[in-house]
Amino acid sequence: MLFFVAVPAGYTEAGEPVGITFKGTAYSEPLLIEVAYAYEQMTKFRNRPVLEKE
Repeated sequence: MLFFVAVPAGYTEAGEPVGITFKGTAYSEPLLIEVAYAYEQMTKFRNRPVLEKE
């Protein structure tokens, strides 16, 4: 059984988001989450979405 975690990995020249996926085997979830979280914190690619007011 495989598990996946996807996190932001930047943006294209057109401004579209790009992601990276980390894959792990069964029972590797704690390490998988730790690696994905560390990558996300190091790169700071995540941006808060801009919501339009109605």
